[in-house]
Amino acid sequence: MATQQYDYGMIGLGTMGRNLVYNMCDHGFSVAGFDKDNTKVDALVREGEGKPVYGAHDLKNFFAVLKSPKVVMLLVPAGAPVDAVVAELKPFLSVADLVIDCGNSHYTDTDRRIAQLAEQQIRFMGVGISGGEYGARHGPSIMPGGMHEAYMQVAPVLEAIAAQVNGAPCVTYLGKGSAGHYVKMVHNGIEYGMMQAIAEIYNLLKTGVGMNNERLHEVFSKWNEGRLQSYLVGITADIFAQKDTETGNDLVDMILDTSEQNGTGQWTSQSAMDMHLPIPTIDAAVSARDLSALKDERQIAQKIFDWRGRGATFKGSEGELVNWLEDALYFTMITTYAQGMYLMQRASVVNNYGLKPEDVARIWRGGCIIRSALLEDIMQAYQNDVDLVNLMLDKEIALKLEQSQDGFRLALKEGISIGVAMPVMSAALAYYDGYRNGSSPANLIQAQRDYFGAHTYKRTDKTGSFHTQWNQKTN
Repeated sequence: MATQQYDYGMIGLGTMGRNLVYNMCDHGFSVAGFDKDNTKVDALVREGEGKPVYGAHDLKNFFAVLKSPKVVMLLVPAGAPVDAVVAELKPFLSVADLVIDCGNSHYTDTDRRIAQLAEQQIRFMGVGISGGEYGARHGPSIMPGGMHEAYMQVAPVLEAIAAQVNGAPCVTYLGKGSAGHYVKMVHNGIEYGMMQAIAEIYNLLKTGVGMNNERLHEVFSKWNEGRLQSYLVGITADIFAQKDTETGNDLVDMILDTSEQNGTGQWTSQSAMDMHLPIPTIDAAVSARDLSALKDERQIAQKIFDWRGRGATFKGSEGELVNWLEDALYFTMITTYAQGMYLMQRASVVNNYGLKPEDVARIWRGGCIIRSALLEDIMQAYQNDVDLVNLMLDKEIALKLEQSQDGFRLALKEGISIGVAMPVMSAALAYYDGYRNGSSPANLIQAQRDYFGAHTYKRTDKTGSFHTQWNQKTN
C-alpha cells in the first residue's frame, strides 16, 4: 500500500492510458493506475520509474490511495465495457466523487451515465481526447462536457496536459451533458471526410496518372508548407517515404486496400440524419470505407467491368493537375469543416449544450488529428460573427471557396474522365453548388409525392398545403 495520496486515478492502462498518466506526472500531478491486466500495471510502474505514479492490482487498493473527493479517469473501449467498469466502481464511490470517461463513447450513453450516477450524487463527465498515442503523451486536444463545476475541479490538470497553441491550452469547457463526446464524434466525422479526400487524390495521382511514391511524397510535403498545412497532409507525406522493413518495398504498397471504421463516422452521419441535416462529405466517406471492405466483390467486378470506364488516360500536364488538386483538397477541407460545425451548432440547440463554435475551432488548432492552418481562419470567422449560421457564409471563407472552385472542377472532371472514384470530393462540390443555389428541383419532388401519395405541397404564391387531382395515367 502506498503511503502517499494520489491526485488522480486512471483505469485502463493501454498505451493511451499510460501516456496520459506520464503526461500528468510531467506537469506535477500524482496518478494511481489500475488495469485488470496486471502486465499493464507492471508496465506503468516500470516505465514510470522516478515519476509520482502508483500501480494498483485491485480496485480496493486503487481507491484507498486516492485523495478525496476522488477523480477517476477511464480509458476503456466504448459501449458495454464502460458500463461494466462504472458498475464495478460504484461501491467505492462517494458523494462528490468524479468519474471521467476519456474514451470515444456515444454521446447518448454519456447522457445516460450522467443521469444514473447523479442519483448517487456522483459526477460523471464525457471528455473527448484527440491526438493518438503521441498526443496523449505530449499534448492532445481535449473536449470536455458535463457540469461546469466538475470541469472547474479538473481544469488545472486538463489545461496543463493539453496541447498549447500561442500560449493557450487546446481545452475548454464546451457545454452541458454529453457536449464533449458529441464534439469528439463530429471531430472524427470530419476526420473521415478529410482522410477519404486525401485518399481520392492519391488514387487519381498514382493509379490514374502513374505518379510514384517518391513524387507523391514531394507533392504532399510541398502542400504541407502552404495553405494545406495540416496534420493529415503532413503524415501522408511521411507515409509515402516509409519503407517496409521486411521487403524493402514502399510500405504503403504492401498494405491491403480495405479500411475499417470504429463507428464514430457512422454515428456522425446517423445524428445528422436524425436532425435532417446535410453532411454529404462525411456520409460519402463512411460509405467509401464500407465499400473498401468489399474486397472480394471488387476484385470480381474488376474482371467484369473495364476499370478505366472507356479506357481513358490522363493526357494533360501533371503540374496543372497537381495545382488543381491543391485547390480541390482545400475546397473539400473547408466544406467538410463547415458541415461538421453546422451539425454541432444545431445539435447544441437540440441538446441544450451551449456550444460555441469559436471555442471548438480554437481547441482543434493543436494536438488533434484534424488540426490545420485553416482552423485559424475558421476561428476568426466565428469571432467576427458569433451568430454565423454556416461557415461558408463568412465573407473570407466564401472567397476562399470561390477562388478554388475552378481548379476543383477541373480536377474532378479529370478523375471522372479516367474512371477514378471520388465520392467525397464529388459530394463536397455538390454540397457547395446546392447550398449556394436559391432554387432547387425539390418542387418537382413535391409534385411527384403529391401525385402518387397525396402528400400535398406548398405553393410559391400563397400559404398553406395543397393537393391536386393529377391527370394520372396507367403506365
